[in-house]
Amino acid sequence: MKTPLLLLFFLVSSSLFAQEKWTTIAPKTEATPRHENSIVSCDGKLYALGGRGERPVEEYDPKTNTWAKVADAPMEIHHFQAISYKNEIWIVGALTGKYPHETPIPNILIFNPKTKTWRDGPKLPENRLRGSAGVFVRNDKIYMVCGIQDGHYDGFVGWFDELDPKTGTWTSLSDAPRARDHVSAALVGDRLYLAGGRTSNAKIGKVLETTIKEVDYYDFKTKTWNTIEAGIPTERAGNSNLAIGYYLVVLNGESAAQTPAHAEVEVLDTRTHTWSKLPNLNQGRHGTGAAFLDGKIYVAAGSANRGGGPEISSMEVIEWKK
Repeated sequence: MKTPLLLLFFLVSSSLFAQEKWTTIAPKTEATPRHENSIVSCDGKLYALGGRGERPVEEYDPKTNTWAKVADAPMEIHHFQAISYKNEIWIVGALTGKYPHETPIPNILIFNPKTKTWRDGPKLPENRLRGSAGVFVRNDKIYMVCGIQDGHYDGFVGWFDELDPKTGTWTSLSDAPRARDHVSAALVGDRLYLAGGRTSNAKIGKVLETTIKEVDYYDFKTKTWNTIEAGIPTERAGNSNLAIGYYLVVLNGESAAQTPAHAEVEVLDTRTHTWSKLPNLNQGRHGTGAAFLDGKIYVAAGSANRGGGPEISSMEVIEWKK
């Protein structure tokens, strides 16, 4: 008798990760509630940037357990995956404006944590503007993949682009196997992984229902796209993806399957393409980021339910043990 796939998944889930638990942090100073924002680590601290409305840049110091406002936002920025590059924070492919016709910001925005100032970075290719895309760094190049051209309304794409930050030159690469927005990218080894996301299409009244099960990855060595057909165990969009060693960690997200935001944390071993589980978050959330710092995974802010609220400011942490 064959073991059912769902049962097999939960058997694998009782692996080495199962004993860990998330801890809700009680900081000495509270952070601003926000969602459709990003969380990123830079030089030993965490930064919360963006979100619906003009939300300030806030810095979390794990040594003092405090949040501090360090700058105002240059404008309303949301639906982006911030990255740390050369001790600065780059926002590539963000949206601005209100649902459902949010518009792509045509240039990169760069925040310097030391000077606490913003500046404009390179422009995005005019014919490939979009937001809600996956962004990551590899070998001093910045990559943007997938996204949507018209907020939540229409125009989801599978575009894959490479930026040389030194010259501001963009190069178009081969499209991903499927378009997706509300997506997070992660570089595991020399592979880009895309897990989660959807094809938002308010034009036909389908947004939450269009989550994507398949996991796609791009192998930089062979320059080819591949698909893990078994896909992500819990379909969701607006999730966060982290690369830690050989592992892809998928957490947060929203879907039509439930009103509360997703709390499931699922881990893909990229050597075998098998899944295991970390314990669920104490608070499900979507539309925010996650960061790996000093051997720990941090997650903060986001929306507690699918859609636009309630916005939260809580933060959780779990120690990563292989």
